[in-house]
Amino acid sequence: MKRPSPRARRLTAAVTTVLALAASPMLLTRATASPAHTAGPGPRVSDGLPAASTASGQWPPDTGRGPCEVRRTTDVGATMRDGTVLRADVYRPLTGDKVPVILMRTQYGKADAEVQPSSYQSPQWFASHCYLVVIQDVRGQYASDGDFYEFANEGKDGYDSVEWAARLPGSNGKVGMYGSSYVGATQWLAAAERPPHLKTIVPALTSDDYDDGWTYEGGAFRLNFVIPWAMRKIVPSAAANRRDWATYHQVNRDYQDVNGWLGTAPYNAFRPFHPGDPKVAPYFFDWIKHRTYDDYWRRWAPKEHYPKIDIPVLNYAGWYDAFLDGSVNNYQGMVARAGSPAARANQRLVIGPWDHTGWGRPTSAPAPLLKAIGPAGNSPINEMMLAWWDHHLKGRDNGVGRNGVDYFVMGADKWRTAPTWPLPQTRWQDYYLGSTGHAAGNTQDGTLSTTPPGRHHRAPADHYTYDPRNPVPSVGGHSCCTAAISTQGPYDQQQIEQRPDIAVYTSEPLARDTEVTGPITVKLYAASSAPDTDWTAKLVDVHPDGTAVNLNSGIVRASYRTSSTEPTPIVPGKVYAYTIKVWPTSNLFRKGHRIRLDISSSDYPQYDPNPNTGSWLGQSTARRTAHQTVLHDAAHPSKVTLPVIPDGGPERGSDTPPQK
Repeated sequence: MKRPSPRARRLTAAVTTVLALAASPMLLTRATASPAHTAGPGPRVSDGLPAASTASGQWPPDTGRGPCEVRRTTDVGATMRDGTVLRADVYRPLTGDKVPVILMRTQYGKADAEVQPSSYQSPQWFASHCYLVVIQDVRGQYASDGDFYEFANEGKDGYDSVEWAARLPGSNGKVGMYGSSYVGATQWLAAAERPPHLKTIVPALTSDDYDDGWTYEGGAFRLNFVIPWAMRKIVPSAAANRRDWATYHQVNRDYQDVNGWLGTAPYNAFRPFHPGDPKVAPYFFDWIKHRTYDDYWRRWAPKEHYPKIDIPVLNYAGWYDAFLDGSVNNYQGMVARAGSPAARANQRLVIGPWDHTGWGRPTSAPAPLLKAIGPAGNSPINEMMLAWWDHHLKGRDNGVGRNGVDYFVMGADKWRTAPTWPLPQTRWQDYYLGSTGHAAGNTQDGTLSTTPPGRHHRAPADHYTYDPRNPVPSVGGHSCCTAAISTQGPYDQQQIEQRPDIAVYTSEPLARDTEVTGPITVKLYAASSAPDTDWTAKLVDVHPDGTAVNLNSGIVRASYRTSSTEPTPIVPGKVYAYTIKVWPTSNLFRKGHRIRLDISSSDYPQYDPNPNTGSWLGQSTARRTAHQTVLHDAAHPSKVTLPVIPDGGPERGSDTPPQK
């Protein structure tokens, strides 16, 4: 593999201002592996627990603690069925009563326990509410033994760890789990194994499928999530665990030039991960090898296992999170297909104005437009989890509801509740694309209208050239893992919409406030000169002053247009009807605002640029330009279908996050 070229460096470095902050010290708030993160000689008991901060504006706050004093024991070993020892820190409430267990299984270090950046309360805080809290390092990470391979051992190890935790002294035998992102995956994979003592899980910001919606999306590789996340988090920490300090230091050095490395290809020869060494990152190269939804992915996908899971689940998601779609799918899938009537009736989903980390805290650093929402956007996850556990693990009749969705409406900045998803009162409204043939590079030409093109209407098509050597830069969106290094969150799109390779379609100013909440679909009639290419769609809220804020987006690789298991090329020049899944949103378009849809063929580095050759950059470096055509006449009525909520308005709902 060649070192990144100067052009690749310039391109990736200039993508967005948020990417320019990739090496910010703020990224150190969640610890990476270091020589200090290794297991000690055995369990150690401590009465002097690290206290939560009492300083104003610091996280976690030292408020809301429960009545129990807490004692911590570190590096408590649990032996898995194959003899591998995993280690945990145990936070024991000093009470004579037997209490439920709360288990977190993390690959990010048990000492951190996902407290930072401004996420969960401390384990001590939860234990003070008279829960036995166990924070465990997964196999091959930090203090635990064994070899690490993403997803592979979390099912069996999760089962064994739940059953071990249920037998700990002081446990009443009931176990709940919590954690976000991959730590949400460890919950779903454990639950799929049906450990008898697991009674509930609270997975946050995680997916239903580790192929589509995690590693890939619509057939495109999620470049700006997968590579920086692996370089920053899991590859160096696993190297430290096996005491491979040369690799540990090398990957950390390479990460300092992560923007440059994003521009390298092919990915199957990604040099920082040592493609010839199966100990360093074998899972990464397997992800590149398995581009379709095959048995490699199917065995781990939570969506394949809902009928085996028969426990209540409290799901958390964010409108700009990398795994929003999967979190929503998990809720819907469990309501429809969970393993028992009781489980199907006890599912909850909370969706807030969040990216992947920070969750609206005063101390967090999300995208500025999310930060500006203020206290209404602060995640209620800690208080809500506590109420959920009190109900499902302690049997308290505390008002915790059954099925339902708590969602935050951006634009109104209100919390609302619905009994189902999509909302039962949803009115599906089609907006049809139109133009005089000059929508690309011109925000004044393309239109969105609720009136379909007439039978004899022969609107000229829009044309643009897509060059994978100069892809459209990502400006915000749904990604992972912090706004400082990845393309996540809402940003003004005005500048990027001037590019000649983006076709822009905009409605007339709205005559009334219009709430759009739910999933979004684009039906696009288009042709390309290439045997394979990409089509992207982005929903935008245009303010009266011209500010154009992205709400959500989607992508489809042309070869994956009909199947995620058997991709097929397209015929150059032939018109196809593409369905682009734009991820859900909830937004109140205010009176006088306009609805906009941006259509293009790249979103880099959010996704790998399609080289337009029929191959991809996972195994090739060849690229060529493609000439793209977007049609919107009577025979090809391209449209976006929006979930309009008829009774949505600026005053309905609550200014404060839900607590139960």
